[in-house]
Amino acid sequence: MELPEVYSKLTHVFHEVFDDDALILSPTLTAHDVEGWDSLKNVRLLLSVEKAFGVRFSAAEAGTMKNVGDLAASIHSKL
Repeated sequence: MELPEVYSKLTHVFHEVFDDDALILSPTLTAHDVEGWDSLKNVRLLLSVEKAFGVRFSAAEAGTMKNVGDLAASIHSKL
């Protein structure tokens, strides 16, 4: 799966988790940029991403992701 496909699928996951179809992902998007993205939403988001892509993130990996670009790159490297 190429990176643009990862972003497309990731966008769908974000829309479901945050219940906001207007949300537009960019590599620099962070939790501070999205209303309601707190620690509980972050856990739900990561679990949803793992399920959607069939990947797993360790706690250490999850802790190093600073933005959507880091998340997308991590997903891409696991596929």
